[in-house]
This record gives sequence, C-alpha cells and structure tokens, in this order.
Amino acid sequence: MSESVAALNDKVRGLMAEQLGVDLADMKPEANILDDLGADSLDVVEMVMAIEDAFDIEVPDEAAEAMRTVGDVEAYVTKHLAA
Repeated sequence: MSESVAALNDKVRGLMAEQLGVDLADMKPEANILDDLGADSLDVVEMVMAIEDAFDIEVPDEAAEAMRTVGDVEAYVTKHLAA
C-alpha cells in the first residue's frame, strides 16, 4: 500500500472516532480505548470489524485484546499492511 504512515494513522483515527462516537481530537496515540474513550467490549468488537473491513486485514482475537490504546491500533494496522 502506498499510503504514508501519517495518512494511514489519520484514516485509522477517523474510523475509530466514528465507530466509538468520540471527537477526532480525542484520538491521541496514548488514549486508552476503554478508559479514556469510554468504549465497552461491544464497541471494541465493532471497531475491530470496521478496521478489518476498511483495511482488508484480519485481526485475531488475541491481537484485538492486546490493543489498549489508539497507538496500539495504528501500529497493528501499519504493521499488517506493510507485510
């Protein structure tokens, strides 16, 4: 994929903000998905499904459970699109 990492991160943040119903300004890399953004387990499942669809990747349950922050999600997507 030829998207720059910054553009890719912007796309991930936008998608997460939309899925979680939070302001894009709150989507900082260190923001905890559950604690800072107020997501619950269903929100996280729906967010992961949206990421899988948007980027045509598969996120195993173990990987999804390990994603605690916005930065974790960005890093996962970037790594798996580069592979």
